[in-house]
Amino acid sequence: MHDTKSSAEATVDAPANSPAAPDDDRASTPEELWLTGREQEAWRIFLYATTMLNDRFSEALQSDPEIDLALGEYEILVRLAEAEGGFLRMSELADKVVHSRSRLTHTISRMEKRGLVERIRCAADGRGRQAQLTAAGQALLEKAAPTHVRSVREQLLDVIGHDDLLELGRILGKTLGEDAPVTIGCPAPHAEAAAPR
Repeated sequence: MHDTKSSAEATVDAPANSPAAPDDDRASTPEELWLTGREQEAWRIFLYATTMLNDRFSEALQSDPEIDLALGEYEILVRLAEAEGGFLRMSELADKVVHSRSRLTHTISRMEKRGLVERIRCAADGRGRQAQLTAAGQALLEKAAPTHVRSVREQLLDVIGHDDLLELGRILGKTLGEDAPVTIGCPAPHAEAAAPR
């Protein structure tokens, strides 16, 4: 598991000599900068939980030698499978999976060696590059999806429940722009609803 005391915490945690108390229920203000004790605790819970969950979701996919996908690779397969024609421009795919262009290029190269995707010239203008899902990539996605869904259920949905999961999505949705690529695309081949990301 990653070290949950990340550098991100240092940007919000008050210094050791700050007046923040762990039982401080008031809301901090932008003018005073530092989070209150309760706010710091909530932030650390969020940071720790999201890091831990991502690690567990990745572990579930990578522990099966017949799947052996990183969580980011699984997300790429999902996004391509949802796209019309099974392909996306590299720039669009990078935005959807929240990767830098260089990171996406590296990941796609690794997946290309496994025959899961291929990079081809954009049919529309012939200049850009797009990632295309292959038959092998689609087959692996169909194999991996039940494993990932079980992991999401066991680690998250079964723990916090349906209503709290929807509320969590509503709350975190406030941090996203209106154009955030989070809508569900093509339905998954296994179920009535798309597989979780």
